[in-house]
Amino acid sequence: MVEQQEASEDAVMTRIGQAVMLLHGGDREEARNRFGLLWSELGADGYALHRCTLAHYLADTQDDPGDELAWDLRALTAAEALRGERPADHPDALAVRAFTPALHLNLAADYLKLQRPDAARIHLRQARDAADALDDGGGGAGHEGHGEGVRAAIEQLELRMRRM
Repeated sequence: MVEQQEASEDAVMTRIGQAVMLLHGGDREEARNRFGLLWSELGADGYALHRCTLAHYLADTQDDPGDELAWDLRALTAAEALRGERPADHPDALAVRAFTPALHLNLAADYLKLQRPDAARIHLRQARDAADALDDGGGGAGHEGHGEGVRAAIEQLELRMRRM
């Protein structure tokens, strides 16, 4: 039974990965459609890591900044739920910890687009704090350099906000 659940979870992550490839390949609409279908299949009670990952990428497919913010907030909510479900050393909890700075960075950028600089600063500070907790490897196999990239993006957004 556990093996079937793990295989099912792997299938969801595979489908998310396929849609991410479409998104990064420039087919935002098809990626949004696939993410939306998967979101409806998972439902509000779906596995938190899947909801977090899916909402994070769904945000990137939105045309409206308010919709992007809503999806990024869903991603953060799912990440927080997963932290509450798993021990701190569980691989999924570690993945979320590596993901958290990017979640807050996205929220900061969303709030900035919506001309809410105070909320943007709060999430930018949370992104910086969470990124400082990452090791230089940035989150494990396949994520080398993740921490460095997120820290660089945080610095860029900080510079942009200082110029405002």
